[in-house]
Amino acid sequence: MSDMEINKVLSQMRALSSQVAPVSRPPEPGAPEFGKLMQSAISQVNQQQMQANKLMTGFETGTGDASLAEVMVAMQKSSLSFQAMTEVRNRLIEAYQEIMNMPV
Repeated sequence: MSDMEINKVLSQMRALSSQVAPVSRPPEPGAPEFGKLMQSAISQVNQQQMQANKLMTGFETGTGDASLAEVMVAMQKSSLSFQAMTEVRNRLIEAYQEIMNMPV
């Protein structure tokens, strides 16, 4: 291959690379970060579990004013939110493992 052909190929590569969008974009200003969203979701699940446990303890000891139905609904909400969070975690782990097993 001659020098002229190499220069031509290099110039074509440079022209194409300027047209290609960058692989990673910086986050948009004001957009929440993924880690912070996950932390917030975990915190909300924890708050629901603590509230349900508080209602349950109050009902068991007779010190709370919550009815049995309110306690059961709070416990079910807490259980469902925990199951949803666990499923999201499992899907994230599966996606991570799939990405890590991709050939480069």
